[in-house]
Amino acid sequence: MASVSKVSILDYFNIVFEGENGKIESNCKACGTRIQAKRSVTSNFVTHLKRKHQAMYDDFVKRKDMKREGYSSSSLHSAATNGDSSRYALPVSAGAGGEGAGGAGGMGTPSFTKFDRHDPRQVLISESIAKMIVRDLQPVSITEYQGFRDLLQLLEPRYTPEPQQYIQSQLLPAYAYQAQLTTRQALASAHTLSLSLDVWRGLSGATSGYLGVTGHFLTSDWQMRSALLACLPLAGGSSGSRVLSDFDEVCQSHGVSGRAFCVVADPLLATATVKPCCLPGFLISPCAGNTQEEELVRDVENGNDVDEGLSNGHGKGGGSGEWEDSWEQALGVCRVDCFSRSLGQCVREGLRSCELLSSTLAKAACFYNYITSAVPPEKLSQVFDGPGLITGGLGNAPAVIDWCAQLKVLRRLLDSVDFLEEMSGPGELALSGSDRALLKELTDTLEPFTEAWDMVHGDRQGDTQNDRHVSISLALPCVLGLRKHLSETSTPHCPSLLVGLSQALEQWLAPILEDPLYITATSLDPQFKLTWSSNPDWHRQVLLEELSKHCRASSLMEPKTELNPQSQTPPAPAQSPVSSLPRPCKLFSFIKQRPMTQAKSLEQELAVYLREEPTDEEALHYWQRKAIDFPQLAQVAKRTFTIPACGTMVDSIFSTASRCLRPERGRVLPKNLETLIYLKANYTLLWA
Repeated sequence: MASVSKVSILDYFNIVFEGENGKIESNCKACGTRIQAKRSVTSNFVTHLKRKHQAMYDDFVKRKDMKREGYSSSSLHSAATNGDSSRYALPVSAGAGGEGAGGAGGMGTPSFTKFDRHDPRQVLISESIAKMIVRDLQPVSITEYQGFRDLLQLLEPRYTPEPQQYIQSQLLPAYAYQAQLTTRQALASAHTLSLSLDVWRGLSGATSGYLGVTGHFLTSDWQMRSALLACLPLAGGSSGSRVLSDFDEVCQSHGVSGRAFCVVADPLLATATVKPCCLPGFLISPCAGNTQEEELVRDVENGNDVDEGLSNGHGKGGGSGEWEDSWEQALGVCRVDCFSRSLGQCVREGLRSCELLSSTLAKAACFYNYITSAVPPEKLSQVFDGPGLITGGLGNAPAVIDWCAQLKVLRRLLDSVDFLEEMSGPGELALSGSDRALLKELTDTLEPFTEAWDMVHGDRQGDTQNDRHVSISLALPCVLGLRKHLSETSTPHCPSLLVGLSQALEQWLAPILEDPLYITATSLDPQFKLTWSSNPDWHRQVLLEELSKHCRASSLMEPKTELNPQSQTPPAPAQSPVSSLPRPCKLFSFIKQRPMTQAKSLEQELAVYLREEPTDEEALHYWQRKAIDFPQLAQVAKRTFTIPACGTMVDSIFSTASRCLRPERGRVLPKNLETLIYLKANYTLLWA
């Protein structure tokens, strides 16, 4: 039988350059898209055909199937001719080994033709395994586990498991390279850009921590996007100068130096270890064997959750002003504190101010741990029906060590305490009336803080792939609401809590009320405008000065927007068609000539904008629609709304990694961890 010609995915691409180590650059024959990859890793080419050119992809799969069928027929013909019945290329079936050429009669074991390395099915399975490793932050060594390989053999016997070294040294770096190209291309065309710095330390070994640099940018169609630009290990020290040096290198490599409108970073971020803030004494028992979470909860309970010296720019501790000035000078742009981190610090200090809370919360935690082990799960679900609320002795859920999640558990507990005591039976763990009153006072006092936390975080905590962006326009109204709530609240059972929260709010959050950047962001949010202001005339003047400053800065930066000399200038938008019918001069002489439209000044735009009624319309959608009416305001809105109010996606991933990739497992090398974190944060860029 004639041999079947080799089928390659590269048949659908024109190779324009081939470099060292098998790196190639090629153009798609259908659309001309330039794709860079290694010759040995062709998943980028297969993915491009599958997403963009389904017909070509189907043709490629069909040709591969024809080749496989031709090979199988050739093998059968050769076996029958030579009397060799030991190897048949047969599909999986119940009678695969029943009858063979040459009379095997079921004595032999059927064998299968393994996929070629570049077979589409082989490539897609390997890609799915890599996606699983990235999304779940699994060690690459999982591919060497016998149970995992047995499962692959059962599901697809023709698949050849890729070795661990191939996935770790070739496949994952190839995906990271593709994510970098996609990110740089998106940043080159971004209208506005802000950056976030996150430093995480939690693993012992060769690294002292990791630095994450995240870009928040607005696309041409007014869509907010966030992408992790780099995740770098901080080996050999994590001083402030080292962090700033790495940050500058990342900006240079991604072509965003001098383009960022703002950088969200705490001044002493490089020297602080931030641990979760929790309710003092409310220790929910972690699952058995979860040693790291036990240690983390114990550290928090012992008061070690303090990020000593962390000032967030508000002047706590000696020398903070010098640190802040050095960061401002080194970053070269405006630095903004993370609002959610300042909010958490405010709650932390307020909770510490009341020593009476710790013992009462410890009793509530003991009662909760008891009922979760004594009450049937179906009964508990009637009380704790929210995601992540049932923890402790149930299932394999991690311990709840976040103050907001703990407060929700405590509120559900208090609302149904009589029902739970009845279900658990009489015991010494029942909460007294005074305990209930104190805990009710605590939950009521912190309820607005919980609302503010949920507003800026949303469902980000439950799904690290969520790309939801919350701007700083919410910060100022939240601070005003919290201040008003504390001024109207009385705490007879725990007066020190109210005093501590009020003092912490004035220290950590009150400066936002006088910050021109926050005033501008809130005023440009169409749902707020200046309705929050107690002195509209003064805030209007502050707003006008800030708008003028940003408009001047924008005009100065205009010639520098072309960062990539090879990138093409986007075409100018097409003008609206004009009527081809001539306008008779005498016949329509009664119609007055339309006055020439003059560009409105910034003051005029602001006045017209503020006269309009506030609307609940999403801010970016509003400004996309109003960009023609208020072009100068829209330019400033583009910039201010890129500043996030909450922690970035990589911040959530860092917390997840501390649980999933514990050093004692010895399964993930630090040099591979940054690649996993980078790909997980940019998961939607590759596999949306």
